[in-house]
Amino acid sequence: MQLEAVRAAVEPAVVALGLDVYDVEILGGAGARTLRVTVTRSGGVDLETITAVTHAVSPIVDDAATFGSAFLLEVSSPGVERTLRLPAHYDSAIGEQVSVKFHTASGPRRVHGVLRRADGMHCVVESDEGMEEEIALADVTQARTVFEWGPQPRRQAGGKHKKVQGRARAKGKS
Repeated sequence: MQLEAVRAAVEPAVVALGLDVYDVEILGGAGARTLRVTVTRSGGVDLETITAVTHAVSPIVDDAATFGSAFLLEVSSPGVERTLRLPAHYDSAIGEQVSVKFHTASGPRRVHGVLRRADGMHCVVESDEGMEEEIALADVTQARTVFEWGPQPRRQAGGKHKKVQGRARAKGKS
């Protein structure tokens, strides 16, 4: 089964709900295959939206004649750390922190940094060390955006933010 055929079949139902199909994947072996449909929209995706997409797409997927076999349907959002597989994924992640693993003549390599450019054939990542690395998308084995966890600024009176520094204290202790 072609992923493009699955995407073409489910995309109109997803778009009708005001969302975009971010990705379509088939996971698992011949016995227990899962069709993962990842959806997104500006402002994010909540559980009600996931449920609505599941109800809209399920009858399409249940028609096994369309795809040649049955699947377990999984609908999700890309999350804060999104997988980058398609050229459009790279385009939408320009300016974001990424981690890219790729093949080189000397073996596998990983670069962390900011995705600066992508043209459908290559991407350019400015590494954490400040070097620009041009990578052929055909050589990429794994890529994703990276969410940077850290302390959030604390609000002060008047709506201003104060940067939190130092160690956290347990409640009731000084």
